Amino acid sequence: MSQFGTEVTSGDIIDTLSFFDTWEDRYKYIIDLGRELPPLDDSQRTDEHIVRGCQSQVWLLSDEREGRLFFDADSDAFIVKGLLAVVLAAYNGKTPQDILDFDIEHYFAELNLLKHLSMTRGNGLKAMVKRIKDTAEKRTR
Repeated sequence: MSQFGTEVTSGDIIDTLSFFDTWEDRYKYIIDLGRELPPLDDSQRTDEHIVRGCQSQVWLLSDEREGRLFFDADSDAFIVKGLLAVVLAAYNGKTPQDILDFDIEHYFAELNLLKHLSMTRGNGLKAMVKRIKDTAEKRTR
């Protein structure tokens, strides 16, 4: 299971990124976060788990335990794995309602992230968030 969302929170990511002066250093940090994501088994890299709308291949799995959603994610691109870690820091281990209530746009604004990503990477990031929110929405019905 990933440490993101449980041991590493969105607040931790915001605080750490604020220490870096350049976006080159921030990108390196985000890539390092991605290296901390446990890789998925090949058996989990299926069409069922793929996130559509991402430039790179992204797989996202969800599991509900004791009313909380936990996500495992992987990508074939280092920067995207890092972006997954940033997203999981906000959502992993939260209740479906907490996920729906979390202001992800404000989080991304605090990170100053979207303006430093290509349009296709930004769209992929939004596709990841949509998939997580759709999963949470299904669990609140």
